[in-house]
Amino acid sequence: MNFNKLLIKAINASIEGGHAIMDVYASDFAVELKDDKSLLTLADKNCNEVIEDHLKGTDIPFLSEEGAKIIYEDRKDWEYFWLVDPLDGTKEFVKRNGEFTVNIALIENQKPIIGVIFVPVTGELYFSSKEIGAFKVAV
Repeated sequence: MNFNKLLIKAINASIEGGHAIMDVYASDFAVELKDDKSLLTLADKNCNEVIEDHLKGTDIPFLSEEGAKIIYEDRKDWEYFWLVDPLDGTKEFVKRNGEFTVNIALIENQKPIIGVIFVPVTGELYFSSKEIGAFKVAV
């Protein structure tokens, strides 16, 4: 498995997902409540779709806060999976204070080996992998 290519794919997914969030952020958006009473917006959904589209070509399972619910029995033996929170900080997004992120991790045997955090409002990108270390850049 080429982890550097997977990292680049996750970085691109987070940036494009962040742009999808900002498109909604600039609009008069609606807010829904999920079954657990947490907030949900079109930005959550759109970003999730963008990220899933980027990562589905990796043939690695995708587990997201906003995606299809996959029961533990079906995922407990996954060696690898993408763990995604497409819009971490929906309450802050709704408050329009800019304090929200796009989060993507690649998990191997229950441990993160790749991590990407993108802050759409500031353009700050944090990323890491077990092979190259951790970095912060502006995009």
